[in-house]
Amino acid sequence: MSSVLAPKLKNLVLLPNLTKRNAALHTNRIADKLRELGIKVWMHEPMEKVFSDSDTLFWEDFDQMIESCDAVIAIGGDGTIIHAAKHAAHADKPILGVNVGRLGFVAGLEVDELELLEHLVTGQYTEEKRMMISVKTFFQGRPMEYQVLNDAVIARGSFSRILDFQVSLNQGAICHYRADGLILATPTGSTAYSLSAGGPVVDPSMECILLTPICPHSLFTRPVIFNSQSHIAARAEGDEAIYLTLDGEESLCIGNEEVSFAKSEEEVRLIQLRHKEFYQVVNEKLAEKRG
Repeated sequence: MSSVLAPKLKNLVLLPNLTKRNAALHTNRIADKLRELGIKVWMHEPMEKVFSDSDTLFWEDFDQMIESCDAVIAIGGDGTIIHAAKHAAHADKPILGVNVGRLGFVAGLEVDELELLEHLVTGQYTEEKRMMISVKTFFQGRPMEYQVLNDAVIARGSFSRILDFQVSLNQGAICHYRADGLILATPTGSTAYSLSAGGPVVDPSMECILLTPICPHSLFTRPVIFNSQSHIAARAEGDEAIYLTLDGEESLCIGNEEVSFAKSEEEVRLIQLRHKEFYQVVNEKLAEKRG
C-alpha cells in the first residue's frame, strides 16, 4: 500500500449496479457529495433514464469515458466492483468501490461513510495495487484471453461428477487431481469461492496464484500457492460439458481444452479512504456473514 498525495480530482465516473437495493438512492447521495466537493460527475448514457440531473455529463462512448476520467467509483457489491475494476485497470485508472451489497471485501467505503469522500480532494487516501491473472484458452477454435481479479474455475456444467485434471507448472507436469473442479485465484479472490472450497486467506498485497481443488477425492489433496512468476496450465480429461467460469460473470464450454494461467500485465488500483488492516476487514465481513 502506498500513500498518494493527489491533486484535486476533477472528473469521476459513477458506475452503479441498479439491481442492488437502494443503489440509485446511494448513487444520488454520492453524486451530490462529489458536486459539493467541486468534482464533476460522469455517467454512461444508458444511466440518463434514471439519473437525469443536468449537472451530470452522460457519455455515449463507455471506453472513451473511462479513458478520460480521473477515477472510477463503482456502487454495488463485490461483483459490481470487480467488473468495473477490470475496465479501470485496462485504462490504468484508480477505482473506489462503495459497498451496497452483502460482504464487500473489495469495497473501500460503506454507504454510511460518505463523508470520507472529502479525502479524494485532499489527497488523504491510499491506493492498493491488486494483481490479476491472465487466463488463456481456445474457445470454438479461437484463441481467447481474459483478465480476472478474483478467480477462474474449471468444472462440469449441471453434472457434479468427478473430473480428472492434469496440472503443469512452467511446461512441466507436476500433479494430477481428481476433484469436482479447480479454482485458480488471486490473493483478492482468496476470500471468495476459494475460501468456501477450503483454501487459505491470502493478504491481497501479496502477488501469487492460488490453486484450490473443489471437493477433491483424496485426503492428501490440498490447495497450493504458486509465486507470481509461475505459468500454470490445467486440462480436464473427458468429453462431457466442461466449463471455464471467469470471475463468476462469464462461462465458456471449453471441453478438454488446456487453460493457462499467469500474472496479468494489468493491475487494479483500489482506492482506500480509511485505514483498516486486511485481516480486520476479513473478520468483520465474515462476522456479518455469520450473523
